[in-house]
Amino acid sequence: MIRLLVGLGNPGPTYEATRHNAGFWWVDAAARQLGATLQAESGFQGLVARLARPLPGVDGPVWLLEPMTFMNLSGQAVAALARFYKIAPAEILVIHDELDLPPGEARLKLGGSAAGHNGLKDIQARLGSPDFWRLRLGIGHPGDRGEVANYVLKKPSAEDRTAIERAQEATLKMLPMFLQGEMAAAQAAIHAKPQRPKPPRKEPPIKPGVVGEESAQKPIDAKPVE
Repeated sequence: MIRLLVGLGNPGPTYEATRHNAGFWWVDAAARQLGATLQAESGFQGLVARLARPLPGVDGPVWLLEPMTFMNLSGQAVAALARFYKIAPAEILVIHDELDLPPGEARLKLGGSAAGHNGLKDIQARLGSPDFWRLRLGIGHPGDRGEVANYVLKKPSAEDRTAIERAQEATLKMLPMFLQGEMAAAQAAIHAKPQRPKPPRKEPPIKPGVVGEESAQKPIDAKPVE
């Protein structure tokens, strides 16, 4: 089961609405859904919430964390809390922005490379393992690697923000699965593509002269009146 939900972002009002803070947006929404309040914990260098019983049928405790160390040092807060409460990497779900996915899409995976994401790099280095879960929220790519740093620290367009929030809402529905350890089922649900509606069935066109033609040519069997 997942015992630690980590949202990545940068602290302060300057960065609050920027693409790089998509992980914070998700954890804020998860806290509201679970009825939790994130509070500053200096020992863990972040905003933390602890739930003894997060959901009916789910044994706690479960922690929510938003590192206040700025993105490049996210691992300081994650490693401090994980080691103090003896949380294994495989029990951690990190939610972060993903350049390689368009807004509105999300992917769930265990382990793998950081793919240039500085927050993931630091977490991996400080945990000493890449084997934690990642929920990747698509924010799109600027199309030029030289523009990435500027792009992630800007606000998304209204259309992109709506798409990101749509992915957030969809993945938050998997929260009970995360906390119950049903990661394969959650992954399948997140990665499933919506079924395209079937096109309406087309009736074959009626050729002129066909209707009633056969009956018109067929002689009528007349019977004598008795």
